[in-house]
Amino acid sequence: MLDIIKKILFSLGDARRPLHETAVLVEDVVHTQLINLLQQAAEVSQLRGARVISAEDLLFLMRKDKKKLRRLLKYMFFRDYKSKIVKGIDEDDLLEDKLGGSNNANKRQKIAQDFLNSIDQTGELLAMFEDDEVDEVKQERMERAERQTRIMDSAQYAEFCESRQLSFSKKASKFRDWLDCSSMEIKPNVVAMEILAYLAYETVAQLVDLALLVRQDMVTKAGDPFSHAISATFIQYHNSAEGSSMKSYPESPETTPPPTPTAPSSGSQHSGKTTAGSLGNGSAGQDLTKTKQRKRKKSTAACGVEAHSDAIQPCHIREAVRRYGHKIGPLSPFTSAYRRNGMAFLAC
Repeated sequence: MLDIIKKILFSLGDARRPLHETAVLVEDVVHTQLINLLQQAAEVSQLRGARVISAEDLLFLMRKDKKKLRRLLKYMFFRDYKSKIVKGIDEDDLLEDKLGGSNNANKRQKIAQDFLNSIDQTGELLAMFEDDEVDEVKQERMERAERQTRIMDSAQYAEFCESRQLSFSKKASKFRDWLDCSSMEIKPNVVAMEILAYLAYETVAQLVDLALLVRQDMVTKAGDPFSHAISATFIQYHNSAEGSSMKSYPESPETTPPPTPTAPSSGSQHSGKTTAGSLGNGSAGQDLTKTKQRKRKKSTAACGVEAHSDAIQPCHIREAVRRYGHKIGPLSPFTSAYRRNGMAFLAC
């Protein structure tokens, strides 16, 4: 799933070539969230005596977050709309079905409406079907995408459009294997898998939204009296990253002092020649190391500038989890499991 996540990251505002470490971390966060959601949905399904995890179980778990539930209902409506278009139904018939209240062709929407009608005692849940409120988060994402495309050429824009069309639902079998659904006693049905794929995409989008805010906060601003106050997580991550990079090049002249020459033995001319030869090879080795280091810097400047300057770093994801862990994920407003998982990621 890493390749899909990298392309989704790019479509949501990350660099054209997202960092592999960032994609791995995002994949881990999303996978943990969905496994937690599946476990809770399986418990709900057992309580109502069902044999499979269905859309009703996921809707029940999301009933307390009105904004996310509203987005999910709109997604289910557009899935029905797309299915009708694929089957060749005219747009006029679609509008008549919607205005006339005919739900025969609206499979997903009918499932959601019937279930919410059975548990809604105040009318708030059913009112969301008629709510046309503008989603500010979606609007902000579209504006960010528009700004992102202003500096693209035709090839980059084509790649960006292709990435925006990706979703986890287009790789249904791979997505199911990624969640290891075959090992579950109570397995999700087709509609439930569509909802899980949508929630996985939304979780990635939330991580990107919050990571971009964190990156913006970490940029030093002139005249800001609080610009020196950097998160301890950010400092710890960079110190560990610099330490690992220093350890990875132990032969670098900047990190290792030059060897101390030893005097040749007084009774052996052959050993003196050997010592002189070893000293000569040492200087040649240092020159070779410097040459390799210069090549490494040139290659980094040529190929990795975008990755290090524009790409979302793993420290941005970790800091987003630390700051906004209670707001990330489909069940974030009323579950404490992810906060424990988020702290586990910070400890890694």
